[in-house]
Amino acid sequence: MAGDYRMIVEQGELESLCREMAGAEYVTIDTEFMRERTYWPQLCLVQLARPLDADGAENAALIDPLAGLDLAPLFDLMRNPRVLKVFHAARQDIEIFVNLMGEVPAPIFDTQIAAMVCGYGDQAGYETLVRSLASASLDKSSRFTDWARRPLSEKQLVYAAGDVTHLRVIYEKLSAHLEETGRTAWVSTEMEALRARETYVTEPEAAWERIKTRSTDARFLGVVRALAEWRERLAQERDQPRGRILKDEAILEIAASRPSTREKLLESRALQREGRRPEILDQILEAVAAGQERPLRLPPAPDRPKQKPGGQALAELLRVLLKAKADDLGVAQRLIASSAELDELAHADEPEVKALEGWRREAFGEDALRLKRGEIALSAGPRGVKIVSLDR
Repeated sequence: MAGDYRMIVEQGELESLCREMAGAEYVTIDTEFMRERTYWPQLCLVQLARPLDADGAENAALIDPLAGLDLAPLFDLMRNPRVLKVFHAARQDIEIFVNLMGEVPAPIFDTQIAAMVCGYGDQAGYETLVRSLASASLDKSSRFTDWARRPLSEKQLVYAAGDVTHLRVIYEKLSAHLEETGRTAWVSTEMEALRARETYVTEPEAAWERIKTRSTDARFLGVVRALAEWRERLAQERDQPRGRILKDEAILEIAASRPSTREKLLESRALQREGRRPEILDQILEAVAAGQERPLRLPPAPDRPKQKPGGQALAELLRVLLKAKADDLGVAQRLIASSAELDELAHADEPEVKALEGWRREAFGEDALRLKRGEIALSAGPRGVKIVSLDR
């Protein structure tokens, strides 16, 4: 033991730890990684903790993947259906496991999503929850250190261990609150995207969707798609950041000018040193030619609902209703409905919006429809906004 954690650098230690963790109701998990110089995140540390023993003994461990460990026992734990895996802001951590083991850990729980349901704001930060729920503070000075460098300092290791020991308290308190309020199913619904493998995998054919452009020109978009697909495949193959090969601005500039020779391509000021290498220039030109042969025609945008008389005023009333309901429920407004959904709800006869589905309909949608139909009104008083039923 070193401090309040175990350091795992031997294969036998890892196997023993994972057998121990497999008997827990849940484990809290965090990772430290580096990806500034690579396409794939480089896993540098895995932190785990399980519930405290009856005698209060600490059960935190830090696994060092750079010690030459075979992580198969850890992956078995990640897919163990009897052990809940608890993360905070899980997406990046889960992406790492998907890259290494080919599947999403299951079952999972994200305390950031749970905190939104429990009234801690739109995107509750870990530091906020540590302070509010664990009555502790974090030393953030190690947050952006080089986790690939060895040896790690005691300060780094203590910081890393805190990411899972505090998380244990946060999970237990949030979970208890969800049970008391009957909202456990709400959180489960919100984590559907986190459970889907496609959330974490960028297929080269779809890489163009990440590039921001307002153009609808089919030839331009065809070249953007071809260049983005080529860049994605090369970045994955070389394990290099996309931007080191070709930045998004360069893709857009090349797609607009569509050069056909090296000389024309080299006129682009957006090309970096890597993009000016002869073999890369030729590959870019091939992608430009291929993109022009396959124009990308976007489907027509869905018709926006026509502005109704009084619709904008209704939208503002819906915003007031949303705030009142969110405050009353202790749920982040953004989790219930977006501003665009409120506008659509105000102007469209039969809007297809998430605010009218599942738990959101119960929490807000039904009253929103009643307000729209004139069955209720809003009244402001010393105690805030209240819903008033209207007799018809």
